Amino acid sequence: MNGGGAGKDAVDGEGLSARALYAGELAFRRRQSGMTLVQLAEKCCFEQSYLHRLEHGERLGTVETAAALDRVYGTGDLLVKLWHLAKRETKDRLLLGLAPLEVDAVSIQEYAVGAVPDLLQTRAYAQEQLQLARLGTAQVAAQVAARLDRQERLARQDPVHYRVLIDEAVLRRKARDAQTWTAQLERLIEAAQQPDVALHVVPFGAGPHHIRSSLELVYFRDGRTVAYTQGSWSGHLTEDPEEVEPLRLAYDVLRDTSLAPAESLVFLRALLDEHTGSPEDVQP
Repeated sequence: MNGGGAGKDAVDGEGLSARALYAGELAFRRRQSGMTLVQLAEKCCFEQSYLHRLEHGERLGTVETAAALDRVYGTGDLLVKLWHLAKRETKDRLLLGLAPLEVDAVSIQEYAVGAVPDLLQTRAYAQEQLQLARLGTAQVAAQVAARLDRQERLARQDPVHYRVLIDEAVLRRKARDAQTWTAQLERLIEAAQQPDVALHVVPFGAGPHHIRSSLELVYFRDGRTVAYTQGSWSGHLTEDPEEVEPLRLAYDVLRDTSLAPAESLVFLRALLDEHTGSPEDVQP
């Protein structure tokens, strides 16, 4: 692969991502051709704003776009190969989970539909959830440790701002072990009172909504937002603004139909009393 200026930067630059390499190569090839974005848009029939986002790494685009630009610049299949590297990098990063992204986040917004979110799970609850997935002992231990490590992001001196919407169905589906569920509810109540955590319960009474899977939105200081949706057996990570924006809007709508943090705290305390037996139920 005989790249241009971006290829040299990739060798000299430490930690340059494949996505950044692809974007840099696009910008380099256009400058080398002497074309403006307007001229390139006319030549390859793509919108100028779309090409601008590709060159700045805000969008990855499609492999068809990479092939079209290869034809314009006469670069063989160089851009297509770089596109595939960037696409594979996104998939590999997904396998690592969101922990590497959360390190640099300034805000995380999450909707939990299947279980208590990882960032608020107790060790015992996490173990039970992972054991139900029929993982080996070593895998369970490794993933529990990884989840607890992620939670350090909420406990630092400069904690990330965390807003979480928890579906009532999650709170009605208790852990199998009664003590595990007691501790988990206590953890949620504790978290709901942290200054940098906003916890909302999505009650059954809120009615239907458009989000059918768990959703996490990760916000960065430079204005970028990454969205991760996860179902029972698969997940999808996207950084393209045009794909992220509808998810942000759906999240905002769901938040507006949820209980306020103070109401959610009352809801959680009532659940704990119901689970353990409220003081009024205890016989002298």
